[in-house]
Amino acid sequence: MATYGKIPEDVIEAVRRHHDIVDTVGKYVHLSKQGKYMKGLCPFHSEKTPSFTVTPELQIFHCYGCGKSGNVIRFVEELEGYSFPEAVRVLAEDAGIPVTWAGSDGSKPSAEDTERTVLIEAHELAAKFYHYLLNNTQHGKAAKDYLRERGLGDKLIDHYMIGYAPEQWDTLSRFLDNRKFDPALMEKGGLLSAKHDGSGYVDRFRSRIIFPIWDRDGKVTAFAGRIIGDGQPKYLNSPETMLFTKSRTLYNLHHARPAIRKRKQVVIFEGYMDVIRSWSAGVKNGVATMGTALTAEHCQMLGRQADEVLICYDGDDAGQAAAMKSIPMLEAAGMRVMVSMLPKGKDPDEYIAEYGPEAFMREAIDEPVSVTKFKLIYSRKNHILLKEEGRKNYLLEAAGIVAELDSAIEREIYLQELSREFEVPLEVLKQDCLIKHQELQKKKPQRDNNDNSWNNGRNENRRKSGPPAVLPAYVKAERRLLHVMMRDSEVAQTVHERLGDAFNIEDHAALAAYLYAFYAQGYDPDAGRFIATLQDERLERAAATILMMDGDFPFNEDILAADIQDIVKVPQLREVDRKKEEMVQAERAGDHLLAAQMSIEIITLERQLKGRQDDRF
Repeated sequence: MATYGKIPEDVIEAVRRHHDIVDTVGKYVHLSKQGKYMKGLCPFHSEKTPSFTVTPELQIFHCYGCGKSGNVIRFVEELEGYSFPEAVRVLAEDAGIPVTWAGSDGSKPSAEDTERTVLIEAHELAAKFYHYLLNNTQHGKAAKDYLRERGLGDKLIDHYMIGYAPEQWDTLSRFLDNRKFDPALMEKGGLLSAKHDGSGYVDRFRSRIIFPIWDRDGKVTAFAGRIIGDGQPKYLNSPETMLFTKSRTLYNLHHARPAIRKRKQVVIFEGYMDVIRSWSAGVKNGVATMGTALTAEHCQMLGRQADEVLICYDGDDAGQAAAMKSIPMLEAAGMRVMVSMLPKGKDPDEYIAEYGPEAFMREAIDEPVSVTKFKLIYSRKNHILLKEEGRKNYLLEAAGIVAELDSAIEREIYLQELSREFEVPLEVLKQDCLIKHQELQKKKPQRDNNDNSWNNGRNENRRKSGPPAVLPAYVKAERRLLHVMMRDSEVAQTVHERLGDAFNIEDHAALAAYLYAFYAQGYDPDAGRFIATLQDERLERAAATILMMDGDFPFNEDILAADIQDIVKVPQLREVDRKKEEMVQAERAGDHLLAAQMSIEIITLERQLKGRQDDRF
């Protein structure tokens, strides 16, 4: 039995067959039927008209805009940012297919896989245990009262599985020990800490309100603890482990994902209390970083889920400085960025407590400012506007900020506001701004008009119009043969006998080799299953693109023979061209004998090619 990274091929096939691609894609993309295809807006790039196509018959997807293609596993892998094994595992669990498969050599799951499974089980149990202690014991009463004072009702506490770790040193340790969990592994997973004298283990979290941290699949992989009253540190997170990496974890993502996808917008907060309180206020698409600054990995995760991001950090100087650092990273991930403006010193949690959820939604969420407006507000704080020098320096900096905008209309609007406020002639500001804008344009790298800009709502720099490139005859022939081969095993066998691996395009030769092997294993024609065996994104993309060709073109023995002839003569044509170049070089060098020899060889090759051409008729 073939395996792919420890996963048996029959498991992959069972996963693929259980998850119909139309149903799976339909959870993320609104699809409309067009003939034998389903079409919608691509979830992988922003576009204005549908270029994303799903073919139910073949169980594959293909985007003519960004080029992404594949089967249902590849779709989930790309959209969720999973590795292939992760995507198969998630889909298998959803289908109720056991995921305790053995390795390719028949061995048991690796030690790391086993440890991961045990640690997830321990974290899930610990979360339930802490939650029980909060709600049902005298130990948790003070913590429960504190949470209620902070505006967290029982429904919200249950939704976020908030718990309490008592002050005793070994409450969780004894709980896990009674259930036969290895304490050394529990320390490795961040639940326990080893005593300094090596005599045993103690609880990592004590006298703290406990907030479970989930991974993107909704499994508890870490905890955050907040101390009640005085004490340091005020907040304590689990250490980084095989389950938990801060730079790749966003608090509440698994809860927020449906709302994020529905609105195509995500709200980023600085802390989990902000997320929880804003959820109660109606913000269902909020996430937070876990005690670390926003990272490029965070931004990439969000960029796969949303088109727009709203930064809702604390209203103090540190929060606004963090927002400034986050803006370029979020924009680099392809999202439109907006910023909420909270009163100085207020965080979202405090704002909701003081002014209420309606005011928070109205002021912070529904009325954010643009990045340019935020930068102008942030810049003002660095200048003393009551002094002439301060006003001058601010206006120079403001002109530079406005100059970053590509739209002349937007630049005009901001400059008019500055002109009115500071009583400076608009033309003077425009002149300064234009100079800075031109300087910025010169520094920008020349943008490629590549396929990724096609139909892209975020990129107005369209490709130049013109007729599509005409493919050489042999490329068309190779694609046509592969298209039919993926649907007809007898044609594949004929091509194998007559042509073998003599395809001229590297990816085509690879696809042919995989097809020969696929049929040799006794499989019937099944394009979706074949693509699942490739395990290579580039080849999956090539196969899906070829399969999306209109299959109504004529095909018979004569066309097959002609296509093979077009393919096999390519190396000889290239040899003729090479010898012609050598003949020209020999003539230029005055070596007339060598030039004559080259001429004879060229004539011989061309006669051979003509003879083969005549044999076709």
